Amino acid sequence: MTALSGNLEAQIDPRFGRCPYFVIVDSETMEFEAVPNTASGSMSGAGIQAAQTVASKGTGVLITGNVGPNAFQALSAAGIKVVTGTFGNVREVIEKYKSGGLKETSSPTVRGHFGMGTGRGRGRRRW
Repeated sequence: MTALSGNLEAQIDPRFGRCPYFVIVDSETMEFEAVPNTASGSMSGAGIQAAQTVASKGTGVLITGNVGPNAFQALSAAGIKVVTGTFGNVREVIEKYKSGGLKETSSPTVRGHFGMGTGRGRGRRRW
């Protein structure tokens, strides 16, 4: 799960490749490991590097806000299910997932980048 800090009370970070932490949770015991995302400061390829980190931890499901197409492909190739569009804290989201309130995503969900879109167009294309 992408998170702003490394604990169960951390808020979900909607940015997959640029999140500061991955919180890897055993949903049965709620034991967790906080893994710093070393790819977050990368100039490019952060999503794919982050996917490699998540895969190296034996993760079966990734829960996040958004994930780009390259990272989605890398996660899917590693056999990792992806759940997007989540918000709240890690503990709440795990409970929601366990109760069936979150569903697997079948395609990447890119809704723009944080920090962009502050001008007149607010990230919308004008044709």
